[in-house]
Amino acid sequence: MSIDWNAYPCADFYDELVAEPGCGRPAVEGLLADLEALGPDELVARQEAANVSIKEMGITFTVYSEEGGTIDRTWPFDIIPRIIPQSEWEQVEAGLKQRVQALNLFIDDLYHDQKIIADGVFPREVLAKSVNFRPQCVGVSPPLGIWAHICGSDLVRDGDGTIYVLEDNLRVPSGVSYMLENRLVTKRVFPELFEHYAPLPVDDYPSQLFDTLAALSPRPADYPEVVVLTPGIYNSAYFEHAYLAQQMGCELVEGRDLFVDDDDCVYMRTVDGASRVDVVYRRIDDLFLDPEAFHPDSALGVPGLMRAWKAGKVALANAPGAGVADDKVVYAFVPEIIRYYLDAEPIIPNVPTYRCMDPDSLAYTLEHMEELVVKPANESGGYGMLVGPASTKAERETFAELVKKDPRNYISQPALKLSTVPTIIGSKLEPRHVDLRPFILSADRQQVTMGGLTRVAMRKGSLVVNSSQGGGSKDTWILPEQPEGN
Repeated sequence: MSIDWNAYPCADFYDELVAEPGCGRPAVEGLLADLEALGPDELVARQEAANVSIKEMGITFTVYSEEGGTIDRTWPFDIIPRIIPQSEWEQVEAGLKQRVQALNLFIDDLYHDQKIIADGVFPREVLAKSVNFRPQCVGVSPPLGIWAHICGSDLVRDGDGTIYVLEDNLRVPSGVSYMLENRLVTKRVFPELFEHYAPLPVDDYPSQLFDTLAALSPRPADYPEVVVLTPGIYNSAYFEHAYLAQQMGCELVEGRDLFVDDDDCVYMRTVDGASRVDVVYRRIDDLFLDPEAFHPDSALGVPGLMRAWKAGKVALANAPGAGVADDKVVYAFVPEIIRYYLDAEPIIPNVPTYRCMDPDSLAYTLEHMEELVVKPANESGGYGMLVGPASTKAERETFAELVKKDPRNYISQPALKLSTVPTIIGSKLEPRHVDLRPFILSADRQQVTMGGLTRVAMRKGSLVVNSSQGGGSKDTWILPEQPEGN
């Protein structure tokens, strides 16, 4: 039995590897032949080897059970890589840098002069009802004017090949550790392919992240004290917190390990006594960060941390309040935000979006709910939204009432025909829908990962890529020009 690319079903979607049955895209013709030469039995064996490696390496993610507890699961990974030519990626990289630059200017403006509102470009009512706007941050000027130092923007490709930004994650974006681990596992199971095609590296991300954080330090030093602040072992992203701390050579701390002294400086408790902290890479949501400023009963944060940040004695990444730009209604205004602050057209477009706060858009959404994806402003992980084409009449009627009750809280978008990538299902290669989360670092300079975390909807026909809802992942290869002979 062999792989028959002529029988691979790719007619209805844009496939990232296969242009049409039997014909690979220009950057991957040789890879299709190499996979065909390996054959399905060998691919299945290597997939099993990857699964074993993931267990041995302890790569896990945490999901919350219905009973209120947590369950650790091994990270779901498919060995067939997603390929993007470097020439195409350079355009995407430029677009991501442009987008995050504009969003940082936008956030800074909202906490200062709010010129974009005064000039009529962004509605005051959207800000007034923002659940992530933090009045405690008004007037604060973080180092370098940057609020979102680490951003994960989700990209999708539609049926005609157009790449869109689906959403921006500027609070505590996660997933980069799995991007790095996916690469390590791929090197193990496909050493010959990896050596031959030489995808551009991603393993320099931890050093780039450390340099980004170090650039924020209020004290000039070659090696400032940077810590990773985690909610603890029961958090769904704890694996990533521990992984990044270890890779950067930083301390992984919980709130109880830190304290703010009378000098407004942050200190870490150590066996040798108190040690001053310069930068906190916080993986805790705003409202739990400091019981003096936010939830008074939070045991996860550090009392006085906001006071120290406002005094310029410690840097926080991402800055509290950056999540104001996470709002999906704010997302709908990003093209205008880019034009306003940068006087430029967006390099990467948004998915066409209807703002339900607009009466005409609301009417259209209610009339075409069966065709649309309707999203609340501040849910994440694929929760709380309606996928119209996969919904029942009763579900649409219930959701319509929610939208009518609070139109500002909803947007709607056409159900895109997300691109696919060949994926091992049983002993066959079948197309499965994917998205991509690159990570953008911003401080004294901007850097974008070479690719990102490709997430896969493992169920046939599903568009839900989140691991907590059964999704998987792939390594993402940014390929330079094909080597000679391919």
